[in-house]
This record gives sequence, structure tokens and C-alpha cells, in this order.
Amino acid sequence: MKLFQIPGAIVIVGAAVLAGCATHTQTSDQSSAAGSAAAKRRQTAVAVLSPSSSTANHPVRGQVTFMEETEGVRVTANIEGLTPGPHGFHIHEKGDCSAPDFTSAGGHFNPNQLPHGSPTDPQHHSGDFGNLEANQQGVARYERVFSWLSFKGTNSIIDRAVIVHEKGDDLKSQPAGNAGARLACGVIQQTP
Repeated sequence: MKLFQIPGAIVIVGAAVLAGCATHTQTSDQSSAAGSAAAKRRQTAVAVLSPSSSTANHPVRGQVTFMEETEGVRVTANIEGLTPGPHGFHIHEKGDCSAPDFTSAGGHFNPNQLPHGSPTDPQHHSGDFGNLEANQQGVARYERVFSWLSFKGTNSIIDRAVIVHEKGDDLKSQPAGNAGARLACGVIQQTP
């Protein structure tokens, strides 16, 4: 009788071990799928910049992409048609680029009513990005993560405007850094 009980015990133990492995594999697959779904849920938005009528001879165009990340929102810009050197670069409060000079976009995005400044200053507008630096071909590339931006709530960037200015932002003059005319504007729109 003992001979039959030992193989039965082995079969029972073996089945329990296999059941445990199957459960572990299923849990790992579910975790992997949940991680992939979370990565897919990261929100993105795009602003396609169009030139103002004042830059018809030398139109400034480009695209700014916003991607939600764990540490904030990554802003990536590719702009062309600029004069070489620095150009103020900001989010403005209204998503309205209808006026020929883009004044319809309002002032800098500033939900906390702080003074204008550099994005590295302790206090600055939420829309203060500093400057783009255009090379000799008039092309500027920009990439930075901003911890204070969001896709929802008070600091939401959705349906606001991105503006590129004629001159460099001095990062101190109030209320907008003395960056000159608005050369290009685009409304930030969330992507599906």
C-alpha cells in the first residue's frame, strides 16, 4: 500500500508545482500587459506653428510636441525660418492664433500669477520656456522636460498657444521678457 501512496504524493505535489508555475506565468504576462497599456496611455499633444503675416518673406514654421512622462511633460520643438540667434519661446494663455500679429493668444500662460523669468528661476510663468537658439540656417531644435506642466487641471497646456518671438527673451523684463513681435503661433491640441 505504501508503494501506491508515494507515487500519488509525487503526482499531487507535481500538479501543485505546475499549477503554481502556470499562475506565476499568467501574473507576469498580466503585469507586462498592464505596463504596455500604461505606456500607451501617456498623453501627447502637438502644436503646428504657422507664420504671422508680417513674416511672409521669411516664414517661420515648425512643430512642438508635448509628451507626458513620469517627471513632467517633455517639450520637443523643431522650428525653421528664423534669423540666426535666440528667440523667445512661450506658451500663451489662449489657444487663439486668429489675429494677424497673434495678439489674440493673450499673454504668457501664468495660472499662478508669478513674475516672468527663466524656466530655471525659482519663480516664473508656467509658459516660460526661455529661448530657442537658431543656427546659421535658421533652424532651432529644443528639448526639455517641465515638471510643472500638465495635460489636465490648472496647469493644463491643452488648447493654449505656443508662440515663437522675433528676439531673444531677456528672461527678466516684465511682463514678457522684451522678446519682440510674435513670428509664429500654433494651438496645442491633444492627439488621440
